[in-house]
Amino acid sequence: MDTSTINSKNIAYPPGGILMWIIIFLELFTFGAALIAMVLYSTDEPEIFQQSKLLLNTTFGAINTIFLLTSGFFMAKSVENFKEDNRTKASFFLKLTMVGGVLFLLLKSVEYYFKLQAGLTIGYNTFISFYWLLTLFHVIHVVVGLVILLFNYVSFKKKSTIKLEDFEASAAFWHMCDLIWLLLFPVIYLVF
Repeated sequence: MDTSTINSKNIAYPPGGILMWIIIFLELFTFGAALIAMVLYSTDEPEIFQQSKLLLNTTFGAINTIFLLTSGFFMAKSVENFKEDNRTKASFFLKLTMVGGVLFLLLKSVEYYFKLQAGLTIGYNTFISFYWLLTLFHVIHVVVGLVILLFNYVSFKKKSTIKLEDFEASAAFWHMCDLIWLLLFPVIYLVF
């Protein structure tokens, strides 16, 4: 096979396909724009933002960061084993990836419970409104990511055929969830 064909295919067809990368860039743009808006609003209400940030549980946020980064590592290991045609190991690492996602959602649910108990609802103030909108939108992405990963896991169990492009697309979506959290955590929990 001609190497120029291989190289041009890699550029034209990134892991997961071009459509997945368009979605990823649009999502990153959306979250980035919302974070910029949050920072701009903070200049109008600096005291409210500083005081409201103290109402967040930074420890929960840091632990959730560890959950997502660890699950992202396991997702990369799953793809690596999938490419080596080791479905057993790929399935094992995929399961660990999903466990990390579920742990993230469980801890986020506990955090949300405490916020609601304290009366920190979406209309409390501008900072808390941004907190709810951004983190809930991210939670929706994590849930969608887990559903996608679950379909892959079920396919492994049924010994169904999964295309590499589809599996890489699932991984790219999951890594997008990691990346978005890496943008949200420092801005929401640490900056103000």
